[in-house]
Amino acid sequence: MRFKLKKAVSVLHQGGVLAYPTEAVYGLGCDPLNKEALVKILKLKQRQINKGFILVASHFSQLSPYLGSLDKIEMSPILASWPGHLTWILPANPKLSKYLTGRRKTIAVRVSAHPAIISLCNLYNGAIVSTSANLTRQPAIKNKYTLLKQFNNKVDGIYFEKIGHNFQPSQIKDGLTGRICR
Repeated sequence: MRFKLKKAVSVLHQGGVLAYPTEAVYGLGCDPLNKEALVKILKLKQRQINKGFILVASHFSQLSPYLGSLDKIEMSPILASWPGHLTWILPANPKLSKYLTGRRKTIAVRVSAHPAIISLCNLYNGAIVSTSANLTRQPAIKNKYTLLKQFNNKVDGIYFEKIGHNFQPSQIKDGLTGRICR
């Protein structure tokens, strides 16, 4: 179950769910367009569909297919905050699945500076889902032993690298208003 980078990316390409390090915690991820993988994450986390997921990428162009019209959004502060530990809520491509957006017209996105995420997204050649590896309303997992205990035989692969040095999950801001949502 513990995978090197190439094998971890093959899990994503094959429609699997991957546990991997993020800037502050371990996360669960998959191909954002794979409904079965999204459903599997929802079941693993015991999470309702209405919340939606965050997408992470190594650069903005990987997020473009998931975004709708940005005409009303001032992109300068968003682009200036990346790569980094800040997630923005932006208009979603209207063709996206409700399993990804949570039935919203927006989607949360981040261009990460974390080396493991950059490597995953670069080799995968696209954005991936990023949600904390924990059951809903349970603490986020920061320790690989806890991750193994909770998810070892439930995910399709685990990409072990160090989590980042941030103490909290990324802050989330609304791209239209600048309002802090988390």
